[in-house]
Amino acid sequence: MNLFDVLALIGGLALFLFGMQLMGNALEKKAGGQLKKVLEKMTDNTLKGFLLGMLVTCVIQSSSATTVMVVGFVNSGIMKLRQAISIIMGANIGTTITAWILSLTGVSGDAWYIQLFKPSSFVPILALIGVIFFIFLKSNKKKDTGVILLGFATLMTGMQAMSDAVAGLKDVPEFANILTLFTNPILGVIAGAVLTAVIQSSSASVGILQALSSTGAISFGAAVPIIMGQNIGTCATALISCIGANKNAKRTAFVHLYFNVIGTVVLLVAFTIAKSVFDLYFLDGIAIDGFWIAIVHSAFNIVCTVLWFPFTRYLEKLACITVRDTDEKERYEMLDERLFATPAVAVDRCKSVAETMAEISVDTISKSFSLLDDYNENVYAAVIKGEDKVDKYEDRLGSYLVKVSSLELSVEDSVEATRLLHIINDFERISDHAVNVLQSAEEISEKKLQFSGDAKRELSVMINAVKEIVNLAYDSFINKNLDSAIQVEPLEQVVDNLKDSIKSRHIARLQKGECTIELGFVLTDLLTNLERVSDHCSNIAGCMLELAHKDLAIHEYLRAVKEGNKEEYRHYFDYFNMKYNIEK
Repeated sequence: MNLFDVLALIGGLALFLFGMQLMGNALEKKAGGQLKKVLEKMTDNTLKGFLLGMLVTCVIQSSSATTVMVVGFVNSGIMKLRQAISIIMGANIGTTITAWILSLTGVSGDAWYIQLFKPSSFVPILALIGVIFFIFLKSNKKKDTGVILLGFATLMTGMQAMSDAVAGLKDVPEFANILTLFTNPILGVIAGAVLTAVIQSSSASVGILQALSSTGAISFGAAVPIIMGQNIGTCATALISCIGANKNAKRTAFVHLYFNVIGTVVLLVAFTIAKSVFDLYFLDGIAIDGFWIAIVHSAFNIVCTVLWFPFTRYLEKLACITVRDTDEKERYEMLDERLFATPAVAVDRCKSVAETMAEISVDTISKSFSLLDDYNENVYAAVIKGEDKVDKYEDRLGSYLVKVSSLELSVEDSVEATRLLHIINDFERISDHAVNVLQSAEEISEKKLQFSGDAKRELSVMINAVKEIVNLAYDSFINKNLDSAIQVEPLEQVVDNLKDSIKSRHIARLQKGECTIELGFVLTDLLTNLERVSDHCSNIAGCMLELAHKDLAIHEYLRAVKEGNKEEYRHYFDYFNMKYNIEK
């Protein structure tokens, strides 16, 4: 093996790894939306989780990627630890399909039907189709299909290049001497684990082993421990990904580690005993090829899964013992950048978090209103805490959504991300006004201020109107209820009119000496904050209506609602105007 063979080996390895990454990323992107739907329907059923893990890994061609995804799902609360265990088991079997595909490079024979299965026959056709799809077609979905085909062609080309480059090693005594070291099972396991941990892909390391097996210098006895070690090395990716995650995500990574380590130890002991007791001449006397490597790889993972399947709860307990609960309250991180691997799931998670934020905001403004009638220090503290929490949600969600928006999203997910970015700002501002109302309530309590009977009644009417508009806006967002959204704008106009009317009535009472200037300042602040809350509710409902009409120009749309849809707008305006009539 000369310098040029070494360069060819490096080039083949580069193409192989790049092709695997290219194909895997394209498959993840194409499957992202479907994956979200599958996860939504998933239950605690172990068998369903197992099949899901196997299916997803077969699709994206990487158990490491699946496990990292699962760590992200557990960290963000989408999935429970028990569900994750069965998915990891399925992933370990799903990843073996790559070895079977790569074993096609070793297909031999002159018959035409055998020739068809050789990569040299079908890979050029797939590459051509991939180029046509990627360059000449405009559909993003078809372009993704083209990238998948190009990634696969690149992967197989790299595999063939590696096999050709190492072909000369079969005549090099030093190479054979090195390989004899791996007949020591422990050294073989370590070698497989280190190689896989470095390149962070068991599929890739198995492919490299298959390429080396083409020299005919690797025996069954040397290959089996290496394959076992590769399953341990693949855990490195999940362990790295769980850094900074919550305890359940860390437990998920340790489940993956224990599953492979304990399975390897058990089978390695059995392998060593069998080798010592029985005369298994083929282990050291027969060279292994890519096809048998695929068989051994599949058999190892299937046996490990069969051994562990009845004991998943013990695997969960072992992970919980390793990562223990603490007395300190954990800061629950619901948004996880690991979900960026599946943008559709990331957007869906943003929606769930935004709904929680909206609920906190609505609860905060409601509590602040209650303080105007019955001032309470505990409720005061709850409002402050709620507003602070909403601020954190808005800050984290906003930053996360900006990053999500830069990913390659479907049209539906892109619209959803835009909608959320608009709406979370309005809910955050509503909680800010809750604090302003709180401050007015505090001033009234401290100074023992008393509104006149008419002022109390009028303010109560406006507060009830604002409560209703907040509930309508919240319902339109949470349930995508367009009926509620349509009612917001006419009610917002009623609130505006109430503000002006109550101000005028206050001035009249002030002139008669029935009210004080100090009370007037407090009342004006309250009216301003109530009116601005209704404005933000108008923005929320307007955004929901616009997106239902595939448009996003809030103020223009709201003006069109008032001017263009007069009958419906007038109907609700008259209804709310009568309902919140301060003349009663």
